[in-house]
Order: sequence, then C-alpha cells, then structure tokens
Amino acid sequence: MTYLRALGRALALAAFSLLSWVDVVVELIAFALLCVGLVFFLGPAVEWTRGRSTKARALAARWCGVEIEVPYQPEPPEPARERDGWYRDGNTLYKRVFWIRWQRRLTWALEDPAAGREFTWQLLNPLVTLLLPVAVLLGGPVVLRGYGQWTRWWIGPRPVVEHRKNWVHRHLESFGHQAGILALSLVQLVFSVWQFVVIVGALPVAAPVVLWSRTITDTLRREAGNWTGVRIPRPYLPPPGLPVPRPDGLFQVGKQLYEEPFWPVQHARSRWILRDRATWRDLAGGGLIPLVSLALTLPTFVLLGWGLIGLGTLWVWRPFVTSPVRWVFLPEVSTHLGALAQTPLFLVALVAGLAPTTWLARQQALFARVWLGPTESSRLAHRVERLKQTRADVTITQAAELRRIERDLHDGIQSRLVAMGMKLGAVEALVDTDPAAAKRLAAELRSASSEALTELRVLIRGIHPPVLSERGLVDAIRALALDSPLKTQVTGSLPGRVEEPVEACAYFTVSELLGNAAKHGSRRVSIEIGFADELLTLVVTDDGKGGADPARGTGLRGIERRLGGFDGRLTLTSPIGGPTRATVEIPCQIDPEPSSPKTSTSSETV
Repeated sequence: MTYLRALGRALALAAFSLLSWVDVVVELIAFALLCVGLVFFLGPAVEWTRGRSTKARALAARWCGVEIEVPYQPEPPEPARERDGWYRDGNTLYKRVFWIRWQRRLTWALEDPAAGREFTWQLLNPLVTLLLPVAVLLGGPVVLRGYGQWTRWWIGPRPVVEHRKNWVHRHLESFGHQAGILALSLVQLVFSVWQFVVIVGALPVAAPVVLWSRTITDTLRREAGNWTGVRIPRPYLPPPGLPVPRPDGLFQVGKQLYEEPFWPVQHARSRWILRDRATWRDLAGGGLIPLVSLALTLPTFVLLGWGLIGLGTLWVWRPFVTSPVRWVFLPEVSTHLGALAQTPLFLVALVAGLAPTTWLARQQALFARVWLGPTESSRLAHRVERLKQTRADVTITQAAELRRIERDLHDGIQSRLVAMGMKLGAVEALVDTDPAAAKRLAAELRSASSEALTELRVLIRGIHPPVLSERGLVDAIRALALDSPLKTQVTGSLPGRVEEPVEACAYFTVSELLGNAAKHGSRRVSIEIGFADELLTLVVTDDGKGGADPARGTGLRGIERRLGGFDGRLTLTSPIGGPTRATVEIPCQIDPEPSSPKTSTSSETV
C-alpha cells in the first residue's frame, strides 16, 4: 500500500512538473517582447511562474516530507510621496507611482539569486521527474524524500557563502559576458534601425522615440561596465531649457510666433536631438558594435561547440551505435583507445575557447566605448551644466559648514576661554592672601586648558583631519576603519596624491557612509579605492538590510551635495535585504611626485 501511494505521488509529481516548461515558454516570450521594446511583460511573467514553484514547495512538504522555505528576497517597499506630491526615483520625479513600482518589482524579481536557480529548475525538473516513478518502483518511498531534498536545493533558500571562483568558472562567466554584450548590441541594432526610419519618415515624433531608445543604449553601457570594468559614460548634451516669452507674451521660433510654449518646446527638443553628435554615433554604433561583437564571440562559440559536441560524440553517442563515428576534421573512431587518443584535442579546443574570453569581452566593451562614450566637447558641456546645477547646493553647504564651525567655537572653546580668564583673575587676587586656594585654581586652569585643547583638536579634525595632510587619503581611510565599530576591509592603492580639497571630500564621504552603515545594523564593510582615467573611485559595500534611498535620507543627500562641488557622482545600489553598494566617482588630477606620502596599501582587514 505504501509503495502504491508513493508511486501515485511520483506519477502526480511527474505530470505536475511538465507545467514548468509552460512557465519557461511564457518567460522566454516575455523576454522576446522585452527585446523589441514591450517591457511590461517580463516582471509579471516571472512573478506568475513563482506561483508554480510555491505549489511545488507545498507538494514537497506534503508528499516528500521535506519542508522548503520561501527563498525570495523581501518585496520592495511602496514608493513614498514627497511633500510636493511627486514621487522620486533617483533624480527623476513622477506624478504617478505606477512606473516606480513597476521598475522596483522588475528589479526585485530579476536580481534575486533565487530567480536564476528557479529558471534552471524549471528546465531540469520535468526531465528528472519523468524518471521518478521508475526510481520509486526500484527504491521505494525513500526516493521521494531524495527528490524533495533535490527540489529544496534548487528552489529553497541557500546560505550566502563567499568562495573564490576557479579558472573555469571565471572564464565561463566571461563567455556569458561576451554573449550578453552581443545580445544587447543586437537589441540596440533593432532600435537603431527604428530610430533611423522615424527620423527619415516621421521627424515630428523623432525626439520622443530617440529619447526612449536611449534607455536601451544606456543598458548596454551599464552592463558592459558591470561585466568588464570598462566604464562608458553617457555622452549626450544637456537638454535645452524652457522657452522664454517675448515682451508681448508670444514665443518665437525663427520667424514664427506661437501663443503656447508647446511647439517651441518640441522644436527645441528636436534640434537638441538632431544636432547632438551622440545621436548619430549611437546609430552608427548600433550597426558596427554587433558586427565586431559577433566577430569576437564567434571563435569562442566555434571552439566550445566543436569541443563539446566532439566529446559527446566520442563518449555519449559512440557506445550506442555499431558503426564508427567521426567528427569534423578528425578520422573515424570505433574503439575506446581511439576515443582516448582524440579526447585531448577536444579538451585543448575547450581551453583555447575559454582562455581569451575575459580579454575578448573587454575588447567588445572598449569598442562600444569608442562609439557610445562621450567626446571631449560633450564631456565638457555636460560638466559645465552639472556645475551650474550644483553651484547653489555647494554655496548652501559651505554656508551651513561655516555656521557649524562658528557655533562650535562660540558654544565650546569661547566659553571655556572666558571661564579660564575669570579664574586667572581670581588667581591674581588670591596669590598673596591665600596661596593654597590660588594653587587649586591654577590646577583647575591646567585641567580646563587641556580639555579646551582636546576640544579644539576635535574641531580641527572635523574641518581637515591632520592624518589626511600627513599620510594621504588611503591611510586616512584606514584610520577611519580603525575607529569604526564595524569589521572593515580596505583595499586598493593610489599612484600619488590627489588635490587636497578632493582628498577632504572623499574622506568625509567615506566617513558618512561608514556612519550610515553602522547606524543601519551592518557588521562588515569593504572599501575599495582606485584611480583610472582621471577619476578617483571609492566603492563602499556593507552587509546591511538594504533599502537605502537618497530621497528619504538627509545623509545621502548631503553626500550628493558635497560631491556636486567637484562634479562628483554617487551611485547607490541597495536592494531590499542588502547588500548596499555605494560608488563614489570624483574627477581629479593626481600628483605622482615621489616626495608625496606613501599612499599604496595592500588588502587589509581592520
């Protein structure tokens, strides 16, 4: 009876698992729609397929005796409305909450590590469960428990384990990056053709189409940087301002006057789009980048495919056929000895295909940067516009800092000095009549002067830390790590000294980020320091609960204002559940003089 029940459950699980392939088809269709611009289907498709996984976890608990917890990260919070009624997402404001909610839920669904494991399980599970009834007949009900544990390994939670990737893992990942850049470049090619058709045939609607298509190009820039480390900044010129009416209230465009600003705005946007060289460079890159990516990826595809199919022919297909087998460019094989003789050739092909993948992926990204990166003129125009926008914030920040210093001096040091002056007068009056009391007051004065000196040093450290001037930025950050209650790892080096104002900005930015990490329950923090392409980069990563948002925190807004004075940028990645990764980038020059203090450091845990 137990065997019959176990067999019935195995047959039911096999039938149920076939529905997983339906989920795979739905997800692939949604991804294909995403590639052609219909972006609203992938997130709901992924969330819909999770219902099937939830049912599978329930069946594993009921029939296999294996409890499987839900592995997904916590859902993103609802966007908060600001005081003026708008919703903020980064530096963009929205009147309605739909777009922000959809973006956050899509990111939550796709960036969850459980999503990738779940998709693989959906592919493999039907194949495994088709053999489950046979296995139950041979092994009994205990096989069901083994299937439940296998299911838990795929769609259950896994502890976060830090491990170093081996050579094969790293190069397979780089091969995936090659394929990813190729796929994104093909999507960009489709949108480039669409943009060109609209510009030629429907110029009045070209501006919104081009602006919307730039999000695809931005995705290629962002992912190429994430995968290969080749940073590709946005090259576009700043958008035009709103039209200014004439004294009679009309808006002028050339020789034409308009009563409403709508058409002047559209005309200005069209001119901005069409006169920006980055628009045409995007179109040219959309045609050239796929060709170069295909040329760099094809050898890897050929070598890996030749090696894998050859090994499969020798060791999977050959034992089941009676006639000799052969693969491209190689003689026929009918014995195990012949298969062993040819196996090293296929292994060499696999190694030869994987070995250059990291370098090839980087070359793809470098070629993309040639066409999708900024020119010198666009970089200068963007920097000037950003400095205009941040000038007011810098002025306000400086005024607030001066008021803080004035308040600290007035309430702290000044009051102590006044008290010391009064005690000195008392000492003068008592030195002849009561020497013992004068000595006691002198001792109190010595203690008060020591406290005043300590307070003054603390104030000076808040203005410009001495260790920053004496040892440089890297050692000053190491000193911050020593003072932090968190377990902090500092890695990286600098080839010299950056300008003192930039050093101070970077130092206080890291200090603020460490304070935020400690305040929100983090235990470990890593700080990476680097300098390349005249850009100082600081990456602070903590293992906190995530969910950081500059719109809801004055500390992060203060960091953005501080960096704005140096044309710096704060990029924050903080999914719900963590980790939080803050990337600080500050353009600056570096002084490689040998007289500078030593600023290089190896990886060190504080």
